[in-house]
Amino acid sequence: MATTPPTFNGCPTGAYCSDQAMTPVGADKTQIYHRTVTTLIGQGPAYAGSKTETYIVKPAGPAGTFPTWVLAATSTDGGKTQTFTSNAGNDLKKSMSPGGDMYKNTTKQTQDTLTKGGDSGKLEKITAEKQKELGFVPQSTATNPEDSKPEAGGLTAGSTEDKALSEISSKYIGRQNYPDVHYPKKLKLNEQDCIKFTIIRYNPVTLASSNTSQRNVGFLPNKNETNRSILGSIILPIPGNIADKNSADWQKQDMSIIKETMANATNSFFIGGAEAGKNAAEQGVKSISSDTNILKGFVAAKVTEGILGTSNLLARQYGAVSNPNAELLFNGPLLRDFSFIFKMSPRSPEEAKDVRTIIRYFKQAMSVKRTESVLLLRSPHTFAISYLSGNKEHPYLNKFKECALTGCGVNYTPYGSYMTYGGNDKSMVAYELSLIFQELEPVFDDDYIDGDEIPTEIGY
Repeated sequence: MATTPPTFNGCPTGAYCSDQAMTPVGADKTQIYHRTVTTLIGQGPAYAGSKTETYIVKPAGPAGTFPTWVLAATSTDGGKTQTFTSNAGNDLKKSMSPGGDMYKNTTKQTQDTLTKGGDSGKLEKITAEKQKELGFVPQSTATNPEDSKPEAGGLTAGSTEDKALSEISSKYIGRQNYPDVHYPKKLKLNEQDCIKFTIIRYNPVTLASSNTSQRNVGFLPNKNETNRSILGSIILPIPGNIADKNSADWQKQDMSIIKETMANATNSFFIGGAEAGKNAAEQGVKSISSDTNILKGFVAAKVTEGILGTSNLLARQYGAVSNPNAELLFNGPLLRDFSFIFKMSPRSPEEAKDVRTIIRYFKQAMSVKRTESVLLLRSPHTFAISYLSGNKEHPYLNKFKECALTGCGVNYTPYGSYMTYGGNDKSMVAYELSLIFQELEPVFDDDYIDGDEIPTEIGY
C-alpha cells in the first residue's frame, strides 16, 4: 500500500465527498485508504434517496503501475447493505458489514460530510432528520424534538453547556507529543519480535441521545475510530512471563421455590392485573406440592425460624433443609489487566538517554492533565499495545484493547546496590520498569472477527 495515496479524482460536481481515512482491515490489519462519495437523488430539500460509493486505493502492480483509487462498493440505504465490485476482497467485505470497522468509519465519514455541507462546506448542509430519511442514522444527534430537551440533572448532546464543557476539556496543559523511541538501540525494527506501546489521546464516550434505543450498549464507539490522536510510541523487547486471562463474572444465586412462586405472581400482577396475579399464585402453590399439609408444615417451620432468629429448624427436626434452587448466573463482564516488567541496562550514553526518555514518557502519559479551567481535570492518555512479529501483529500471542496505565513503578537499584556509570552522565547501571495496564472495555464475542472460519490468530 502506498505511503501517500494518489490524487482523488472520483468526486463529481455536486456530490458530497469525504476526506480520505485509513482503517485496519483483515487479520493482518492492512491499512486501507478509503473515501466516500454520496450523491443525493432528486432535488433538495425533498430528496428521494441517496447513493454512496466507497473508493479504496488499489496497490501498485508488478509492472510499474501506480496506486489508484477504485470503486469498491455502492450503497443506496446509508451503508446498511452494499453492492461490492471485484475490487473488494473478502476482508474488506467483512469490514464493511454492519458492526465492522470499515462500516463504522465510512458511515461516520458520510454523516460528517453531509452535516458540514460537503466539499469543505460549499454544498447544502443536510439536517439530521433528512439524513435519517435518506437512510443515514445520526450517531450523536437527537432524532426528534423530545430528544433535544435537557434531561433532569444531566446534559444533552449538542447543547450550549455540552459544547462549552467539551471545548474546555479538550484542551490541556502539558506535553502534546512524544517522539518515537525504542530500546535497545540495536533493536531491529520490523525484523525482531517486540512489544509496541502507542500513546493515544484519550477520547471519552460522547453523550448519546436521551432515547436509549440509540445507544449501542456494551460498545464504546470512540475507542475504535481510526482518526484518534496518536502522540507517539515506545518499542521494547518482549519481556518474559507474559500472559493473559479472560474472565467472566458468574456468581451462585439462590431463589427458593417459594420466592420464585411469589416472583411469578408479582410479575403477573403488574402485567395482567389482580386476577392474573391471583391465578399465577394459585397455580404456583399447586405446582409446589400436591399435599397441602406438607406446604402448611413447611410455611409454619419457616415462620417459626423467623421468629426465633434461626435457620436450622427443619434440619434439627427432620434432617432436611429448604431447597435453595441454587444456580450459577452470569453477573457481568470483567475488565482484563496486564503486567509487564522490563529490565533495561544501557550500554552507551545515547542508550541511557533513551532509557530515561522511556521511563519519563510512561510516567508523564499516565499523569492527570490540567485544563485551562480550575473546575476540570482531563483524563490521562491511554495506550494501544501490540505484540509485533516483523511489522505485523503476532498471530500466536494475544491482542489488546485500548488500555489505561494504572501503575508505573521504577526500581533504580535492581541489583540491590547503588551503581552508576562514570563521567558526567551518571546514568544508573540498570533500571527495572514495572507497568500495570487495564483495558477500557470488555472483550466481546464479535471481537473475534474470524467467525466460523478456521482462526488465523489467537485474538483477544
